[in-house]
Parts: sequence; C-alpha cells; structure tokens
Amino acid sequence: MIAMSFDERELEELKKRKLMELQRQLEEQKRAEELKRQEELAKEAILKRILTSEARARLTNVKLVRPELAEQVENYLIALAQAGRITKPLTDAEIKEILAQLSGQTRREGRINIRERGW
Repeated sequence: MIAMSFDERELEELKKRKLMELQRQLEEQKRAEELKRQEELAKEAILKRILTSEARARLTNVKLVRPELAEQVENYLIALAQAGRITKPLTDAEIKEILAQLSGQTRREGRINIRERGW
C-alpha cells in the first residue's frame, strides 16, 4: 500500500465532497423538473375539463404568439375552476371574450400622430 501524504488525502477528501455536492444538486434539479412536469400535467387536465376542444385550440394558438397572455388566461381559468365558478366547459366564443378583456388590460394604447410640415 502506498502511503498518501497529508495534502493528497485532503485533495481526495475535497474531490469526494465536491462529487457528493454535484450529485445532490443533480438530484434536486431532477426533483424540480419532475414537480414542474406534474404541475403542467395537472394544469392541462383542468383545462381539458373546463374548455371545449375549440377553446383549447384557440388558447394553444395564443400561446404561440403571446405566451404571457395565454399563461395569464390559463391561471385565471384554473382559479375560477378551483373556486367552483365554472360549471360547464367554456366555448371558443367565451375564451375570445376573456382574451379580449385581458388583452385590453395588458396592451398599451399607442397613437401615432402625423403632422404635415409646411414647406
């Protein structure tokens, strides 16, 4: 058996600690990803229950163009469903109304004034 010097033993101990720390971080990251995936599945299940297929399709299309608005609408709908305020699946027309209301709140009105110069 080869005798290790004090510095070599310290280095080996540091390597072991660093490896254990990296493994712990990897496990935490995996748990966080799994939790996020489960939350997304639960969210999708609720939306599937409270929206018609056309309404879900519209929300999916909105998510492609304005993800922050779609997220806001989804959270709003889920809150309503959990409070028991949605008794039947919402239609495409109802989702359009909700989108218009929330879109109006989040969008800024911009006006461009064009003035002609007198040469």
